[in-house]
Amino acid sequence: MQLFLLLCLVLLSPQGASLHRHHPREMKKRVEDLHVGATVAPSSRRDFTFDLYRALASAAPSQNIFFSPVSISMSLAMLSLGAGSSTKMQILEGLGLNLQKSSEEELHRGFQQLLQELNQPRDGFQLSLGNALFTDLVVDLQDTFVSAMKTLYLADTFPTNFRDSAGAMKQINDYVAKQTKGKIVDLLKNLDSNAVVIMVNYIFFKAKWETSFNHKGTQEQDFYVTSETVVRVPMMSREDQYHYLLDRNLSCRVVGVPYQGNATALFILPSEGKMQQVENGLSEKTLRKWLKMFKKRYFQT
Repeated sequence: MQLFLLLCLVLLSPQGASLHRHHPREMKKRVEDLHVGATVAPSSRRDFTFDLYRALASAAPSQNIFFSPVSISMSLAMLSLGAGSSTKMQILEGLGLNLQKSSEEELHRGFQQLLQELNQPRDGFQLSLGNALFTDLVVDLQDTFVSAMKTLYLADTFPTNFRDSAGAMKQINDYVAKQTKGKIVDLLKNLDSNAVVIMVNYIFFKAKWETSFNHKGTQEQDFYVTSETVVRVPMMSREDQYHYLLDRNLSCRVVGVPYQGNATALFILPSEGKMQQVENGLSEKTLRKWLKMFKKRYFQT
C-alpha cells in the first residue's frame, strides 16, 4: 500500500516555474490511499488538521509554522482515555468528533491502525511516531488506563522522581533523544515544581527524494517573505516530471515531489497576494480535489 503523508503544509511565496510539456497521469492510487486513511479516522475529525493550521497561522501571521497534526491529535485522543467525563467530552469535541455519528472506540481504534501503518519500515524512508508518559512515584495509574495506552497508542509509562528535578529532566530528555535519533536533545530546559505527570509525543522523519537533487544545481535566489521583504536563500533546482496542478479557484499551484518509500511532499504556491485565500480554502475536500487534479508535467523546480 502506498502512503500519502500530510506531515506538514508547505506554503511558498510566489516564484516562477516554467512548463515545457506534460504527460497526463492522475494520482489515482494516492486518492485511493487517502480514502483508506480517511476510513481510519472519523470523517467529522479530519478537518482538525486545517482548523489547527489556521489557528496557528492567525496567532503568528509573520512566523514560520511547522507542526505535526497527527502527533497533536493523537496526543489529545490518548489523554482522553484517562480523562473524566467533562474533560473527555471537551477533548473529543475539540478533535471534532461527533459522538452521534462515530463512537469513542472508533476514534481510538482508528489511531491504533494509523500508528501501526505509519511505523511500518520502508526502504529509504524512516518515520517513527510514539508516545510516553512519565509519572511521579506518588501517582497511581489505573491498570486499565496503562493497558489501553500501550495497546492503542504504543505508549510506555515510566515512574519518575519529580522531586529530583535534574534527574527527571535527564530521564525525559534522554528518552526523547534516543527516540529521535539524537535530533532533539534537551527538550526540557526546566521543570515545573508542581509537575507530577508529563506526556511526551515524538515524531522522527527522515527520507530521501525519489530522485535526488544535484548539489551543483543549488543557487542563491530571491525568496519573498512578504511583498516588501525579500531574502536571498540557497535553492535546489532540478528538471524532471512532477505531479502538478493549477487551482484557479484558490489561486495557487501545487507540486508533488516524491520521496522514496511511496510518500509525497506537497508544496503549495499561492499567487501573489493570495496567501490568505489559500489558507482559508484548505480542507480535506480541497486535498481530495487536488489529488484527482494532479497531472505529470516536466518542468524545473
